Amino acid sequence: MAAGIPAFQGAGPVRMQRAVGRAGVSFRSDAGTTRLERLFQEGCAKIRLPRAIDGAVPQGILINTAGGLTGGDRFAAEVDLGPGTSACITTQACERIYRSTGDDAVVANRLRLADGARLAWLPQETILFEGGRLTRRLDADLEGDAELVAVEAVLFGRMAMGEILRSGSLRDRWRVRRDGKLIFADDLRFEGDIAAQVAPQAVMGGRRAMATVLFAGPAPERFLEAARQIIGPAGGASAWNGKFLARLVEETGLALRRRLEPLLTLLMGGRPLPKVWQL
Repeated sequence: MAAGIPAFQGAGPVRMQRAVGRAGVSFRSDAGTTRLERLFQEGCAKIRLPRAIDGAVPQGILINTAGGLTGGDRFAAEVDLGPGTSACITTQACERIYRSTGDDAVVANRLRLADGARLAWLPQETILFEGGRLTRRLDADLEGDAELVAVEAVLFGRMAMGEILRSGSLRDRWRVRRDGKLIFADDLRFEGDIAAQVAPQAVMGGRRAMATVLFAGPAPERFLEAARQIIGPAGGASAWNGKFLARLVEETGLALRRRLEPLLTLLMGGRPLPKVWQL
């Protein structure tokens, strides 16, 4: 030991630095045009707003500057749409959930849509690495005839690397309310040997890419026939009580994306997806 530098006495375990980020954005209507009202960002969470051209729907791009999440990291986003506004929120890239030493990475997203608002919530895929642990929650509060299109996609391991998840955790919780009344609730959980859990045909048939897609709005039944043709046999779709829900599973993330793109375009009324989504 160098002279003059005292030894640590009774030092406890070293606490590892964790990433924490919060971001929020709100929009208002100005003479029928959706405009930014408020932007907030803190820590590793950033939001970029590409310039809308020729009356296009405003876009917000969420960025995690930490480059991924691991145990103990926290990331939160809030989106508020005023009456009659429209917006699309996506992410710069796929989110990566790296190996954890014990704690979960936690992601909390909250969406608020006033009467007449339309939001497309389109984060790109989440990649769960071997040993990764993620707890994620999506809460959406809709008023009046607000319309929501939402997707969450997960890739279980890096397909190109031949990675098989023998340990890990995913807990994904959705709660959607309209005028304070719960209209959709979903809880998905994988824990431990994920590869074994997705192997049964009744689950994912060994496929390692999946997505949940929700539309909450008027006349969802109009999407069913076209959506089922897009999804194919490895998935399904239903519509009831003002909701459309689809589950998709595929062998690879690329195959999943090729089905998600036309399905989301359908649910968005033909509006183009953000450029970051285009293959």
